[in-house]
Amino acid sequence: MQSSPQAPATGSKLAVLTLGAIGIVYGDIGTSPLYALKEVFAHGQLAVTADNIFGILSMVFWTLTVIVSLKYVLLILRADNHGEGGLIAMLALASQAVKERPVLRRRLLVLGIFGTAIFFGDGVITPAISVLSAVEGLEVAAPGLKPYVVPVTLVVLTLLFAVQRHGTGGIGRFFGPITVVWFLALAVLGLVHIVQNPAVLAALSPHYGLLFMFNHPVLAFISLGAVVLCVTGAEALYADMGHFGKRPIRLAWFGLVMPALVLNYFGQGAMLLAYPEKVSNPFYEMAPSWAVVPLIGLATAATVIASQALISAAFSVTKQAIQLGYLPRLRIQHTSVRETGQIYVPFINWALYISIVLAVVAFGSSSKLASAYGITVTTDMLITTTMTFFVIHYGWKYPWALCIAATGFFFVVDILFFSANVIKIFEGGWFPLLIGAAVFTLMMTWKQGRHLMGERLRDEAIELKAFLDSVFLSPPTRVPGTAVFLSSEKGSTPNALLHNLKHNKVLHEQNLFVTVQHHELPWIGFNRRCEIEPLGHNCWQVTLHFGFKNEPDVPEALQLLASRGVQLDDMETSYFLSRDIVTPTIGSGMAHWREKLFVSMHRNAAAAADFLYLPTNRVVELGSKLEI
Repeated sequence: MQSSPQAPATGSKLAVLTLGAIGIVYGDIGTSPLYALKEVFAHGQLAVTADNIFGILSMVFWTLTVIVSLKYVLLILRADNHGEGGLIAMLALASQAVKERPVLRRRLLVLGIFGTAIFFGDGVITPAISVLSAVEGLEVAAPGLKPYVVPVTLVVLTLLFAVQRHGTGGIGRFFGPITVVWFLALAVLGLVHIVQNPAVLAALSPHYGLLFMFNHPVLAFISLGAVVLCVTGAEALYADMGHFGKRPIRLAWFGLVMPALVLNYFGQGAMLLAYPEKVSNPFYEMAPSWAVVPLIGLATAATVIASQALISAAFSVTKQAIQLGYLPRLRIQHTSVRETGQIYVPFINWALYISIVLAVVAFGSSSKLASAYGITVTTDMLITTTMTFFVIHYGWKYPWALCIAATGFFFVVDILFFSANVIKIFEGGWFPLLIGAAVFTLMMTWKQGRHLMGERLRDEAIELKAFLDSVFLSPPTRVPGTAVFLSSEKGSTPNALLHNLKHNKVLHEQNLFVTVQHHELPWIGFNRRCEIEPLGHNCWQVTLHFGFKNEPDVPEALQLLASRGVQLDDMETSYFLSRDIVTPTIGSGMAHWREKLFVSMHRNAAAAADFLYLPTNRVVELGSKLEI
């Protein structure tokens, strides 16, 4: 896929996209009723009284309204990067908006990369807490099964990660219908209890939440750390915009997802008003005894779908980060011949799996994991709000006062939720932060290391045009075929060319000096893919442009040169790559331990030939040594 075809959807297409959005976009937020309200009353800090229940339900409803409906659905979805969303797309938008302010741009880039790194922490916590909370229903069905909750959770997660390499194309079509059944079950369960106690609907009024915060400011502040769990997965609204479009996402939210969530939360509240002793697991306690086991099965399926959506997002974010130069090349497998977006990244898959297993075993319950969950959610929400301000002010040129008004309110709300979760760092919040810090260190080390490599290559580079002019003063033997020399620096003589001339003493009939450039745009079409500049003697400088969601298929892009008079025969074309062997040195640059880390990452990076789709039987790699 080389462009983002988001034409307005109508009729049956809109229905299909809306169904898909329900399955993928809302899987995470749809499983929040399993644990959100339970965590508010956990640990016995908040008494299960009528006033407290009304206050918490009011806070839940208005949290869903303000953060999801107003912030994400109405505001953030407008900040699309050529139809694409997510933190990477927002980072690209923000950095483009402030490109005339280099200091501000660097700070925003660091902030956005930190948010992306924290996302991987979210990628660990979400499957762990979702599947664990679903399987914990076994304790309600039969208390004697409690020792089996963690083992069953690990079995489910192991199966989930084991099938990733096969792709989800075959079962993906069932995600939407299963999730629709899940939301209908949420609505029905809640509605039954609301009918029995309709007075609970009074909590829709914001004054109950405000009264609760006024009467119990400390408890209300602490409760925010658990209330925010009702909006986990809100970032998916924005991240999956490119797959479904704004209209299906909005239609799914207002048409099914939000009503079902509100009914379920208020149903849990209505039940607790009548049976406060059922607070240990209000979700499963809502169901009649005969329905608990089927509900566990449905909840497990829903949490697996939610986890799958996040795992797929982790693969996609990894690929985008690689193309923007923040991660080394990793082996990427395509799991579908039709959908280029369906990929599998083995290293990320098993790194997530190991981290999730550690989380499940170490924490042991959804309640303990909940303390770790909120910090990742609120951090990413805060970063998104911050970058939105710079996009709408510097990019869209809206007045300063309007931008402050549009994002300031959400910023204050995000700060409140973030602060309420900061106090939980020592209760488990350190775990996803540790993962985020580790990924952030890797990303910034790789980016800076590549920058240092580029500087050293430029210092040692020979200007290509001048070098070719000198070579053709006494031309070497020309051999049939085309040589494609890949170079990271446009206009510089590739080391592979120098080695080829030194050892083989020949030059091909046609020579292309190709530089691949990745841009902070999601898609760049074929009409802007190639730039070509003649260098004389059947030599050309070629620049290939790719967006961070394009496939960097170099042979495919070079075929476009036929219209420019450069014909390439696949069987007569060889690709020459420079394989740099990097060694760390003590001195300027990065700290020595970071240079060693970069060297290790560079050495273990996947082959450039695979990443650029070069035919393996026509690739020649020539090594060179480089000190940083």
